Amino acid sequence: MTDADGGTYTLLLELSRDAELEVGALGTHRLPAGAYAYTGSALGSGGFARVDRHRRLAAGASDTRHWHVDYLTGHPATDLITVVTSAGADVECAVAGRLPDGPIDGFGASDCDCRSHLAAAPSLSALTESVRSAHRDATRG
Repeated sequence: MTDADGGTYTLLLELSRDAELEVGALGTHRLPAGAYAYTGSALGSGGFARVDRHRRLAAGASDTRHWHVDYLTGHPATDLITVVTSAGADVECAVAGRLPDGPIDGFGASDCDCRSHLAAAPSLSALTESVRSAHRDATRG
């Protein structure tokens, strides 16, 4: 399996200070400083190359906003810490459903019935372990 094959990914993000974000059609939301996890899929053409796009946006090398997560990754107080992937697995909703609730209903979930694909937690280390566990559990069954 290669990165071009794609699968499901979760971006682990750290917001260093409180931030107010305009999130497209979801409107303006205030997010407290802390840890966030966004789960998405990269099953189409290019596979996990989509993650590289998120990295460029988080690094300030791009300012194009297409998806809800772009408003968070593109904020100057956001750092993309790491990415957890499940190669070849279409488990986006299963992973998102295993993570803590997020602060914005509908975030990243406009094409499914999930409450949100953005999770939040005060601790990056605890959220990272939750994400890894969610990927393991979702790909087992």
